[in-house]
Amino acid sequence: MESSSRQASTRFDAVKWVVVVAVIAVGVAGNYYFGNESLLYRTLAMVALALVAGFIALQTDKGRRLAQLMKEAKVEIRKVVWPTRQELLQTTAIVLAFVLLVALLLWGMDSLVAWVVASLIG
Repeated sequence: MESSSRQASTRFDAVKWVVVVAVIAVGVAGNYYFGNESLLYRTLAMVALALVAGFIALQTDKGRRLAQLMKEAKVEIRKVVWPTRQELLQTTAIVLAFVLLVALLLWGMDSLVAWVVASLIG
């Protein structure tokens, strides 16, 4: 019984995705058709259609899984230990110094190779 219920849900999800694509297509076509109208009105209409399409998409199985993933990501972000300002500045300074050192080394090696090639050629 669960298999037939799952198949029906999957078919209904496919219909929902078709509706989402249709709403997006209507938005794009409407934005093109009403190109002479105020940008504010067109933007508000596009935002409204995007919200409708997003709401419909969240009603599908994949949409619910995406929403759950976002909730879990938000919880994980709260667990992150962010560096202090001093740690951030020190790390940034180290990275910049290392990048400058490597750039100077590459410039020096390039100049040396160019000098050797110029000496060999003429």
